[in-house]
Amino acid sequence: MDFQDNQNLIDNKEEKLLESVELILEVKNLTVSFGEEKVVDNLSFNLKKGENVAIMGPNGAGKTVLLKALLDILPYQGEIKWSENAKISYVPQKILPEKNLPLSVEEFFKMKKAGREQAKEALASVGITDERFLKKMIGTISSGQLQRVLVAWGLVGNPDVLLFDEPTAGIDIGGEETIFNLLNKIEKERNLSIILVTHDMSVVYGFADSVLCLNKKLICHGSPAEALGQDSLKKIYGEGVTFYKHEH
Repeated sequence: MDFQDNQNLIDNKEEKLLESVELILEVKNLTVSFGEEKVVDNLSFNLKKGENVAIMGPNGAGKTVLLKALLDILPYQGEIKWSENAKISYVPQKILPEKNLPLSVEEFFKMKKAGREQAKEALASVGITDERFLKKMIGTISSGQLQRVLVAWGLVGNPDVLLFDEPTAGIDIGGEETIFNLLNKIEKERNLSIILVTHDMSVVYGFADSVLCLNKKLICHGSPAEALGQDSLKKIYGEGVTFYKHEH
């Protein structure tokens, strides 16, 4: 190997190292207030490109408020800095449409200006390949199918970041594990960064690279193995909490 080849090898290694630590999101001293109440108080954290972070905390801890601030829906103090040209998509908590809602799956995708081929491609990514499914009414499909449709809807436009607000709310354990297996598959195929609000410890250990524990203030942040322990959970949820680590 000559000098130039050796230099190219070094440059490639350095480039890969920089890519591995590239930040897609920086949050510094974020505070969101409703009147006099601070719902998110002086929160700082970073998100690396391709990283999955789970946000945990009790009801009222500011988890959904944090997502809305990241989407610039709510006013805030502090700094939220996305990487240049980052494309961000949001998947809300499971909706419950009326059974007779006159809206087909295909029409639902048109609301995001997605044509038929885009809708088919997004649905194929979540395991729905039957083209006839596009004609089904949103109000008549199963809860598991609806969750997949919402995930597919979030994939339209090939985002760099997906924000999920408790995507398994109201779904049984079997469906829940299916959804998170699906998220793992999508993350690997598309190299997405995923920010996920969840209460489920098995999901945190089985899916997340890092966990952010929130109870208005930052309680813990790091890998699940490092950040989560009885002391941290007591600070989040109060005394008497017990959790069981589920192995996938």
